[in-house]
Amino acid sequence: MLRYTESNGMITFAVRVVPRASRSEIVGEHDGALKVRIAAPPVAGAANEELRRTLARALDVPPRAVEIMSGHTSKTKQVRVHGIAHDQLLRLLAGQ
Repeated sequence: MLRYTESNGMITFAVRVVPRASRSEIVGEHDGALKVRIAAPPVAGAANEELRRTLARALDVPPRAVEIMSGHTSKTKQVRVHGIAHDQLLRLLAGQ
């Protein structure tokens, strides 16, 4: 099950990123983290930016609402999304 914290209209959760995939997509849950395949390579922040856009599109929020809190150079990241409730995140997983 995806582990997350919710406070003040923000959700924080772990994301496991697989860079250089054939396409950017949310795969599901893996060890308590959201698993996301990213087409961009992990060079000069390209994968992080693609991750922000992919999550924003899936959660129907603007990309500026998705913030990478930690793990900028790691495959496992802590992400905070502003302006969503936990039910939106759970619906995203249910659709996988």
